[in-house]
Amino acid sequence: MIGTFHNNRFTICKLPRQSGKSTTIIAYLLHYVLFNPSVNVAILANKAATARDLLGRLQLAYEHLPKWLQQGVMSWNKGSLELENGSKILASSTSASAVRGGSYNIIFLDEFAYVPANVAEQFFSSVYPTISSGKTTKVMIVSTPHGMNMFYKLWVDAEEGRNEYIPIEVHWSEVPGRDEAWKQQTIKNTSESQFNTEFECEFLGSIDTLITPTKLKQLTYRNPIQSNAGLDVHVHPEDGHTYMITADVSRGTSNDYSAFVVIDVTEIPYRVVAKFRDNEIKPLLFPAKIYDVARAYKHAFVMVEVNDIGEQVANTLQFDLEYDNLIMASMRGRAGQILGGGFSGGRAQLGVRTTKAVKRIGCSNLKQMVEDNKLIIEDLEIITELSTFIIKGQSFEADEGCNDDLVACLFMFAWATDQQYFKELSDQDIRATMMKEQQDMLEQDMAPFGFVLDGLEEENIGNMVDDYGTRWNPVVRDYGSDW
Repeated sequence: MIGTFHNNRFTICKLPRQSGKSTTIIAYLLHYVLFNPSVNVAILANKAATARDLLGRLQLAYEHLPKWLQQGVMSWNKGSLELENGSKILASSTSASAVRGGSYNIIFLDEFAYVPANVAEQFFSSVYPTISSGKTTKVMIVSTPHGMNMFYKLWVDAEEGRNEYIPIEVHWSEVPGRDEAWKQQTIKNTSESQFNTEFECEFLGSIDTLITPTKLKQLTYRNPIQSNAGLDVHVHPEDGHTYMITADVSRGTSNDYSAFVVIDVTEIPYRVVAKFRDNEIKPLLFPAKIYDVARAYKHAFVMVEVNDIGEQVANTLQFDLEYDNLIMASMRGRAGQILGGGFSGGRAQLGVRTTKAVKRIGCSNLKQMVEDNKLIIEDLEIITELSTFIIKGQSFEADEGCNDDLVACLFMFAWATDQQYFKELSDQDIRATMMKEQQDMLEQDMAPFGFVLDGLEEENIGNMVDDYGTRWNPVVRDYGSDW
């Protein structure tokens, strides 16, 4: 670790709990400020108390140095330290304003995976000019995994060589005193999922997720080929393909996102080819964005969620922008909502109302499609939302502090795939396809049904003709015959 820190500018470490990572880095930082005059070091953690605790360890290590190694102290506080040679150390929480206005030689980010996603994005946008201004500026990111967030993205990009970070990984068994018996004891005292996250360093999201953790680990993301103003394009429109857009409308506040997902429904497996996500776009402007993307993707079919102010978006698409391929729904009593083009009779509405039944069926279909590889997802933000989409009571919702706007678009699409109108539009029946693939497996797992001849039924009971025209008859033993 020390050699990697010293010889490289950007380092990212995925390490288990209580493996001595913070102490090792504190020792390196202490050596750095003692033997390099006029340098600035920032120790940033997910909480200010954690950062000050790290600085306290550095101050304790400084006090135990021999006198001839110590520098004169100009300032000695809980949140900062300044030495006589001009070197300074700052301890603070990771926020957008933590290092704004300063110039730093080393920025140490501890437990970066536990920093909220919006704070992490704002922090990097404000701190990267400070990092890139110097040729020797170092960034050290150290954390235990906590879901699929910016730390996950940086780590995967580092492993695949898409950024300049050097990845460092340590297995829990390399720590002295930790063996298989220690692992079993730890799992008994906590749980296997906690052990996998804290010590196996697996990028698992929340517990009780809609998609199984095993499948979430297999989902890999790719950087979009085009990204601009909230729109990420993974596959450009292709001639002869059929596309569908499902949109979730928000009020345009900072904690709620307006989003839509573009899905290629030409063939199974379906594929997410583009997505839009923005928390600042207003409902008056959102229809124009949907209209432009839908026209670009070969006049895609558009389905809008109309629970709250989504009806305003659907009306604008239909009457102001005069977009023709808007999917409607009508109520059919106990049958619930039925998709259609507005000609199915009854009261039709310009979109789908997300009821408990729609969400329940949509989540069930989405789980089956993703886990059976019938829906290909390669977008990081969608995978992140799926990793925090958990069960709450009798339904599924985003975990506390997380969003589920993109997942809402997906389970609306999953609900639509089982509608007769969708099967006619796309000429695809996802349920029949999945049933056909699993037919042989089901027949092998189930024992064949038997029958009993008691003389009361017709004599030819049990006769059957298979697909090849061969007639099969049951073997009947006559009374008194010798077998």
